[in-house]
Amino acid sequence: MEITGFHAHVYFDPETHDAAARVREGLGANFEVTLGRWHEKPIGPHPKSMYQVAFACEQFAQVVPWLMLNRENLDILVHPSTGDDVADHTKHALWLGNKLELNVEFLQRINL
Repeated sequence: MEITGFHAHVYFDPETHDAAARVREGLGANFEVTLGRWHEKPIGPHPKSMYQVAFACEQFAQVVPWLMLNRENLDILVHPSTGDDVADHTKHALWLGNKLELNVEFLQRINL
């Protein structure tokens, strides 16, 4: 199994949207990351509104500590991309803040 990159999913709700925007702005200003679009409703396996941030393996040691210190009390899922979506989002996952309950059945269906 090989890690080809990482994703961070930054979760927010209407009350924390501004904080999520500040975190997003900081990520874009400080790192060469790919900022995914805003999802204002739960999508896929994600139980809350969120946006995804994709980054290279070489950036893990910079991006994740930055998120640890600058997450503004938001819940963030960080996971590798190995081609096994279920394992990547569950047993290989790292949570900053609260661990949210993902819809693992959704991931299992797309991995068939």
